[in-house]
Amino acid sequence: MPQTPVFSSMLGSSCSGQVQPDMGERCVDPVYQDGNLVSGSLEALIERLVPTMDYYPDRTYIFTFLLSSRVFIHPHELLAKVGQICIKQKQQLETGTEAEKLKSFAAKIIQLLKEWTETFPYDFQDEKSMKELKEIAHRITQCDEENGTVKKIISQMTQNLLMALSARSQYQEIREKFRQPVTDKGTILKTKPQSTIKDILSVCCDPLILAQQLTYIELERVSNIYPEDLMQIVSHMDSLDNHKCRGDVTKTYNLEAYDNWFNCLSMLVATEICRVVKKKQRTRMVEFFIDVARECFNIGNFNSMMAIISGMNLSPVARLKKTWSKVKTAKFDVLEHHMDPSSNFCNYRTALQGAAQRSQTANSNREKIVIPVFNLFIKDIYFLHKIHTNRLPNGQINFKKFWEISRQIHDFLTWKQVECPFEKDKKIQSYLLTAPIYSEEALFIASFESEGPENHMEKDSWKTLRTTLLNRA
Repeated sequence: MPQTPVFSSMLGSSCSGQVQPDMGERCVDPVYQDGNLVSGSLEALIERLVPTMDYYPDRTYIFTFLLSSRVFIHPHELLAKVGQICIKQKQQLETGTEAEKLKSFAAKIIQLLKEWTETFPYDFQDEKSMKELKEIAHRITQCDEENGTVKKIISQMTQNLLMALSARSQYQEIREKFRQPVTDKGTILKTKPQSTIKDILSVCCDPLILAQQLTYIELERVSNIYPEDLMQIVSHMDSLDNHKCRGDVTKTYNLEAYDNWFNCLSMLVATEICRVVKKKQRTRMVEFFIDVARECFNIGNFNSMMAIISGMNLSPVARLKKTWSKVKTAKFDVLEHHMDPSSNFCNYRTALQGAAQRSQTANSNREKIVIPVFNLFIKDIYFLHKIHTNRLPNGQINFKKFWEISRQIHDFLTWKQVECPFEKDKKIQSYLLTAPIYSEEALFIASFESEGPENHMEKDSWKTLRTTLLNRA
C-alpha cells in the first residue's frame, strides 16, 4: 500500500490541483471545465505529471493518471517519456547555473518517483521499467553529488521497491488449493453414518464470532488486491487499445482468488444445510446462518453477507419447504430487503453509503470496516468503462471517465487498509477454508434425501441424479 497519502481526506470537486503547469501555447490541451481536468492528449497529460521548479502535480492527479495510463502506454514507456522531460528541464536549469533550483527540482522528481513506486510497485516488475527508473535516478543524483543526500534517498526508495515486489511475488506463488466439490456417493448419501463428520456448529455456535472470523478472512483477501489489478477490468476489455496495454500483467489471480472465496462460502453454506439429516437440526442451521449474515451486515461485511444469502437461495436449499416452514424468516426477509437487486441494488447501496460515512468518522477499526459486495463493485467499474469512451471524438483521452473510476478504486483501497480488530481463530478459519463442499449435483441429491421430490419434474431429476451417482461409483 502507498505510504504517501493518495487522496486528501475529503475529495473536493476538482482534480486539477492548486497549481497548474505552464503549457505555453498548448492552453487548450489539456481541457478544463469549471477548474476540473476533463480531457487531454497523452503527451499533455504526461507533461502535466512531471514536476517543474514552480509546480508539483496534485496527488489525486498522480494517482488517477498513473492508474489509467496503463490503458494507453506501458509503464516502461511512460517512464522513458518522463525521463526525457526530466533531462530537458535539468539541462535548462543547468544553463542558468542555479544550483539551489536544480536541487529543488531534483527533490520534486524524487518525490514523484517515490509516490509512483509506493503506490504502483508492480509497474517496476520488468527489467525495462527498472532500467528506466535507474536511468532517471542516475541523472537526478548528479544534481547533488556534493553531499550525496539524493543518492541516499534514491537508494532507500529502490530498496523499499524491491521489498514490495518480493512480498507480492511470494504471495502470487502461493496458489490457493481450490476445494473440489464432493461427488463421492458415500460422502453424500445419508445412508452412510455421519457421526464422525463435523459441521460448522460443532466448531463455532456463536453467530457473532463466526461473522468476525469471516471478516478477518475478507480483509486478509482484499489486502492482496492492488489498484492495477482492478484496472485490468478496463484495460483487458478495451479491444481498441488492448495491443497497447500491459501484456505482462494478464494474471488476475488476486481477483480470481477473492471471487473463488465468495463462491466457496456460498457453497459451504448450502452444503452445511443440505447435509443435515434431521429437519429440526437443519432448521437450526438455517437460522444460524441467518444470524451470521445479520452480524456481517452490522459489522459492514457486505461481501460475506451476500455470499451467505446466495448460498441459502440456491435451489437445493430454497426447495426445502418443510425446513423453511419452521424457520423464523423475519430476519431473513430484512436481509433480503437489503440485498434486493431492484433499482440497481438501491437498498444495498444506501447501506454501503451509510457504512462508508460511519467509517470516515470512526475512532476504532471496528467501526471503520467496509467490505463491499465485490462482484457489484467490479460491475460498477465495468459499466463505467462501457458507457464512457476512453477517447473523445477529437482523439483526446477522456480523463473525466478515469477520474471517476479512480475515485471508486480509491474508496476500495481506503477500506482495505483497515486493520482487522478481531483475533484470528485458527480452528474456525481452518474449517471455513478447508471443509468439504458439495457440487451442485451433490447438493440436489442431499436436498432430495432430506425432503423428497414433490412433483414429477423433481422426481425425474432425483431419479437421474441417483442413477448417475451410483453408476459413477
